[in-house]
Amino acid sequence: MNFSDDGRITQLTSPYSPHSPPQLPLDFSDYLSLLWRIDRSASQAGLVRYYTQCARALARAFQFDQRSLGRMVKTTEPGYLYQALSNVPFRDTGRLMDASARKAAIQQLVQLRADVLSIGAYQHDWVVGWPGSGVLDAELRERIFATLFTALRGQYSHFGRLLLVIDIVLQELLLGTRLYSEFSLGILIDQYGYPDPEDPAVRALYRGELTER
Repeated sequence: MNFSDDGRITQLTSPYSPHSPPQLPLDFSDYLSLLWRIDRSASQAGLVRYYTQCARALARAFQFDQRSLGRMVKTTEPGYLYQALSNVPFRDTGRLMDASARKAAIQQLVQLRADVLSIGAYQHDWVVGWPGSGVLDAELRERIFATLFTALRGQYSHFGRLLLVIDIVLQELLLGTRLYSEFSLGILIDQYGYPDPEDPAVRALYRGELTER
């Protein structure tokens, strides 16, 4: 795996927070990762608002916010977005002939993507109190940490490449195109309303200190 792939995978599994904003241009893969973040944050209103603003900015940039995918995202409750992605073929009235087959494919690929993301984002979930941190046996505790945070990290650098492959297929299934577009964070902020990580209100929203924006 080359350095470019490694950087993309790191970004796709990152929390997309104002404190650690994307460093690479954002593309359709980032949009899918943001939808996954909305689902994972369903019980936290501030995070849902933050990630929804991020995702909608990308949808506007890619010009599919008024298409079947964009409309589906707008009408689906947080926590069910990934599950609902497989219904997109039935909303695209111009391609109903193979909608059932595309639905089945999307369903499997989305589930696999969610599993790969869950593994990749694992370390972000343990800022404090890592699993096994309370084990009294020092040797056993170190072995737990080595497995979860060293061996897992080393293997994931190869396993995570599945995200890049899955997303190429999902883009065609969900949008009907192989055309590749990407936008820098600066352009997304200036032209499409992506939350500015330097804005104190955005940071407060992410921290849960601001629910309306």
